[in-house]
Amino acid sequence: MTDQAVYSPLYAARSHFVEARGLRHHMLVWGDLAMATPEQPLLVLAHGWMDVGASFQFMVDALRQMPGWGTRPIVAIDWRGFGQTDTPAGDRYFSADYLGDLDAILDDLAPQHAVDLLGHSMGGNAVMLYAAVRPQRIRCLINLEGFGMPSTKPSEAPGRYIKWLDELKKPSRLKDYDSLEGVAKRLQATNPRLRADFARWLAQSWARQEGGRWVINADPAHKRPQPFLYHVDEVQEFLKRITMPVLFVEAAQTLYFMFFNGQYSREEFLRRVAVVPDFRLETIQEAGHMLHHDQPAELAAHIAKFLDRASMGGA
Repeated sequence: MTDQAVYSPLYAARSHFVEARGLRHHMLVWGDLAMATPEQPLLVLAHGWMDVGASFQFMVDALRQMPGWGTRPIVAIDWRGFGQTDTPAGDRYFSADYLGDLDAILDDLAPQHAVDLLGHSMGGNAVMLYAAVRPQRIRCLINLEGFGMPSTKPSEAPGRYIKWLDELKKPSRLKDYDSLEGVAKRLQATNPRLRADFARWLAQSWARQEGGRWVINADPAHKRPQPFLYHVDEVQEFLKRITMPVLFVEAAQTLYFMFFNGQYSREEFLRRVAVVPDFRLETIQEAGHMLHHDQPAELAAHIAKFLDRASMGGA
C-alpha cells in the first residue's frame, strides 16, 4: 500500500484502556480527559456493528477545526469483541451487555460529570436505551442512523430460538484478506462512497495481520443472531424516559429500510420517536448509512451546532 495514498489524520489519537466487567476495553482519546467540564463535557463516541472506534477519525478531524473544539476531550470506544477490546468468553453477544459495558466505562472516564454521548447504528440504538435508564449520566444525546428494528410477534419466538441453537453448532468465521489493500477494497465494496485514502487508513484499524493474512478485528460470533424478540412496546417505554436533548442525524441515501422487505419503514420510525420529549431530526445529503465516512465535515457541523447550543444553555 506504500505506493497509494493513505489518509493522514490531522489530529492523532492515543490508545487508552479501561478494565470493565472483566474485559480490557480499548478506546481512542483526543485531548486531555481532565479538561472535561459540565459546560464542555467529554464527548463519547460509540461505533456500530462490525466497526471500530477509529471509524470516527475523519469526523473528529473535521470537528476539531470547529471554533471552540480544538482541545475538547473526545473518546471513541471499541465495543466488546471489536477492535482492540477483549473478546468475552462464550459464543454469543446480547444487547444488554453493551449498556453494562458503557455504564462501567463511564464510571472510569467521567465519574463526576455527565457526558455528551453519540452512537452510530447499533451504537445509536444502544445509547438511546442507556440514556433512558441513566439520564443523569448524559447531557446531550446524538444518534446517527440508529433506527431500531422491525417489530416482532410472539409467534416468531420458537423459530428464532431454533435458528439460534442451530447457529451455535456451526463454526462462525469472517473472511480474511491477503493484503491491507484487499481490506480497503472490502470497505469500499460495502460503501462505494468511501474515499480510497479513507479506506486504506481505516483498514489498518479494521484488520490485523495473522499468519500472513489480514484478519478482521471482530469476533466472528457477532454474526450469530440473537434469539430474543424485538418488542417495540418495551422500546417505547425507554424512549419516553429520555429527558435530555436528542439529535438524530439520518443520511438522505440510507439503504437501511430496504433490508426489511417492507416490514419496517422510516414512517414507522418517526412514529416511534414521536414520544421522545426533546427530539430533533436532521438529514445529510449525499450520504449513506456510514455518514461519518461519507460527509464527515457536514456531520461535524451538525454536531458542533447542537452541542454548542447546549453549552450556551440554548438546547
